[in-house]
Amino acid sequence: MSEAAAPTFSRSTASASPWRLCVAPMMDWTDRHCRYFHRRLAPHARLYTEMVTTGAVLHGDRARLLGFDASEHPVALQLGGHEPQELAAAARIGVEFGYDEINLNVGCPSDRVQSGRFGACLMREPALVADCVAAMRAAVAVPVTVKCRIGVDEQDEYEDLQRFVEAQVAAGLEVLIVHARKAWLHGLSPKENREIPPLVYPRVYRLRGDFPQLTIAINGGIADVAAAQTHLAHVDGVMLGRAAYHDPYVLARLEHALYGTPLPARADVLRAMAPYIAAQRAAGNALQHIGRHLLGLYLGEPGARAFRRYLSENMRGPRADFGVVEGAIAALDAHARAA
Repeated sequence: MSEAAAPTFSRSTASASPWRLCVAPMMDWTDRHCRYFHRRLAPHARLYTEMVTTGAVLHGDRARLLGFDASEHPVALQLGGHEPQELAAAARIGVEFGYDEINLNVGCPSDRVQSGRFGACLMREPALVADCVAAMRAAVAVPVTVKCRIGVDEQDEYEDLQRFVEAQVAAGLEVLIVHARKAWLHGLSPKENREIPPLVYPRVYRLRGDFPQLTIAINGGIADVAAAQTHLAHVDGVMLGRAAYHDPYVLARLEHALYGTPLPARADVLRAMAPYIAAQRAAGNALQHIGRHLLGLYLGEPGARAFRRYLSENMRGPRADFGVVEGAIAALDAHARAA
């Protein structure tokens, strides 16, 4: 089926949408340290946790799984699950911890997620997802949102996506985040599912016209300011994933372009991390768990390799502290002077 031409989105409130700039939930990446760092770069961005299953929330170490720094607000908890009452209970716990939003994962295609009957496979069960949304909305006062794909396996027409969204709107959904690729549940790895299925942005744009009551954010392949601004002509928000992790300074560029916030010097961003790193080290957390998120900050800049090498080689020591970060900045500066 060919995609209908997408109308230009001109709703005046688009620029005020809380979902105008978001950083995607990414397993093994968007932990509390990563989010603290990203907040230094983009004060207005909406941040998301890694996906946490309902079982982990209900029965696991909640302080470890759900704790976060107050400066991360606005921050959303992404849940994985399929049982409405369990999701409602987990959502209540998330709100008790202070999260500003509860997001349901209906997009992850991994085998482990499928075996638990959540993630992208739930797109085949729109009525069940609607029951989950309704239960969570009844349990909490913060926004309950869904992150999905444009399709899954053979369910790959716009009408399939439209029926899925209709069911969620009927359940009271007000915010939808759409990764503009379909998911193959068999035959592709999660990494391949982020790269091989083609991006079909017009399908997401079309939702904007068909569901004007929804706030819609788009995800997938967005890597720079120009791309974000193109999408924002059609939808309410953009969500960056891998680009925000591998080239985190893109968040500062977007913050500047979308909100007028002055561009910070990269070294100032790092030095703003010093009190946080000191507190985390005092609590017994190793520098490497924080430092790994900083490695891409100078991507494309002179001396970036020297910065990464110094930080990578020195952040794993048992006594490593913010002095290692200062050493990495010095290594970059020395390379720039020698060039």
